[in-house]
Amino acid sequence: MWQQVIVAVIVVAALVHFCTKYLPVALRKRIVYLLSQRGVDQQKAARLFNTTSGCGDGCSSCGSCETTPAAPAAEGSSAPSSTSSSAPPRRVIKLHVQR
Repeated sequence: MWQQVIVAVIVVAALVHFCTKYLPVALRKRIVYLLSQRGVDQQKAARLFNTTSGCGDGCSSCGSCETTPAAPAAEGSSAPSSTSSSAPPRRVIKLHVQR
């Protein structure tokens, strides 16, 4: 009887570890949202699943909390502007197809 309980606890711990490390971010955010609807503290669940706790927490990842809009880059300039440090530079990945 005790062996089954211990094995069940180990399997649940392995499942939680898998969910916190290897699931895509969208699924982890959905899990945090569902857990917060069930009464779990959203900030603690977000910290456990390595996601943000939601919009408005000051993470500045989605840009919806900004009060001033970002200035658009000048057209025709090939160099990235140094004034907009919040936006990462665009990178091009070149694919070479070999047939």
